[in-house]
Amino acid sequence: MKGSLNMVGYGLAAIGPGIGIGLIFAAYISGVARQPESRAMLQSIAILGFALAEALAIIGIGLAFAL
Repeated sequence: MKGSLNMVGYGLAAIGPGIGIGLIFAAYISGVARQPESRAMLQSIAILGFALAEALAIIGIGLAFAL
């Protein structure tokens, strides 16, 4: 029973990074729509933000399996 509760907890915790990734790319699309010439700079920042938000989800699943 304890293992399945860890997975339920992880499922709920994965909502945060999912929302964060959505907000990152929404801001990226909005920024490129306003300033198309700054696409290269905004793309690198968006990818960095995506990697950091996704790292939270990966750490969370690691902890869910470890505990």
